[in-house]
Amino acid sequence: MSDPLRAGILPCQSIEDLIAQAAILADDPFDADQVQPASLDLRLGARAWRVRASFLPGRGRRVAERIRDVAMHELDLTKGAVLERGCVYIAELQESLALPAGVSARANPKSSTGRVDVFVRLLSDGGPAFDDVVEGYVGPAYIEIAPQTFSVLVRRGTRMNQLRLKRGQPERLSIRDVGVDLTGDLAGFRARRHAGVIDLDFVDGHDPRDFWEPLIPRRGELLLDPGEFYILASKEPVVIPVLQAAEMTPIDPSVGEFRVHYAGFFDPGFGTEEAHGVGSRGVLEVRSHETPFILEDGQTVARLVYEPLTERPSRLYGDLGSHYQRQGLKLSKHFKIWDG
Repeated sequence: MSDPLRAGILPCQSIEDLIAQAAILADDPFDADQVQPASLDLRLGARAWRVRASFLPGRGRRVAERIRDVAMHELDLTKGAVLERGCVYIAELQESLALPAGVSARANPKSSTGRVDVFVRLLSDGGPAFDDVVEGYVGPAYIEIAPQTFSVLVRRGTRMNQLRLKRGQPERLSIRDVGVDLTGDLAGFRARRHAGVIDLDFVDGHDPRDFWEPLIPRRGELLLDPGEFYILASKEPVVIPVLQAAEMTPIDPSVGEFRVHYAGFFDPGFGTEEAHGVGSRGVLEVRSHETPFILEDGQTVARLVYEPLTERPSRLYGDLGSHYQRQGLKLSKHFKIWDG
């Protein structure tokens, strides 16, 4: 039984209760698999805008007002649209919020979004920061989309980010360092420049050789070139207990000029025996910054921050099917299995 006063991440049954209470609304009926064990997938709405610059609305200002200031042209997502690499877009989301007192939210890219190097952030009216939704927020939600390496095809209903809802301020239960695995015959993948368009709703449909080149480590090291994008794997398996959720965060930049892991949420049950996920690795999305940088096998590149759930979720990660449970080094779900 859930303690209504306990601080923590809300599990799937509590998210479904919020939907039933109209605290989370949507233009279209919710999809059957939209609610994850401890998060909610968000869907693109009908319109997006190419904008000349990213922005925060600022306190007391609406996102729609700021879009009018910076929009270059509007895109109709009901017909599908290509979002070009190197450009910035703002899109409507189908979901809007009327959060009760004591409930706030935080958004993050979905794993499949981060693995194709598309940078996304949530915007809310009056929001002083990206991705964070204040307690009791009532209003629409938008997403900023900035493809970095590949141009992508999206349409109304495409899911690019997810929302985690929480009550109060959950305590951090533990923090675990995450190292990188640079052993074996295949250490990772580097994105090819000037590749084609990735359809974000086309699962298992792209030839990975058109978009990626394999990386063979030497002496347990990998030289990161500035501006390049890499897919690597964690040294050790990642395990998220069934009464916890986790977020992967970058380490202090003073220990390396690179960024790791756009997609930060790990749902309860990931990598556990109970959810048939023993041996699941964390996939690391890595981009070097201004200078070349040498990664070594086992080097700490990110941290997992664990927080409690308010109660056990009624289903665990992988119960509805998942492309990433029991994963090793794995590209996003848009690609066929790498066969060398």
